[in-house]
Amino acid sequence: MAAAWSRALLRAKRSVRALEIGGDELVVELANGERFAAAVPRRCYVSRLAVVLPVRRTVLVAADMLSPAEFRRLRLWVLWRKLPAVAAKQLPA
Repeated sequence: MAAAWSRALLRAKRSVRALEIGGDELVVELANGERFAAAVPRRCYVSRLAVVLPVRRTVLVAADMLSPAEFRRLRLWVLWRKLPAVAAKQLPA
């Protein structure tokens, strides 16, 4: 019960608070301020409801944890290791 309280509810000092994506690396920020870069393995679980990233520990990101646009960017990055680009014609004038 204590482990579920501290880990599932993100109350522990080593709980994941932020993910920064870009290139081939993922930067993970913990609640205590520690940051580390982690290479994400090619085998990850990606669905329209959740993304599971096996880095140092397993990180589950549910669709309702992010805005729809940010969750889409995360899913695309995990699948292709690239962020979506916007064509010049799509940008507002």
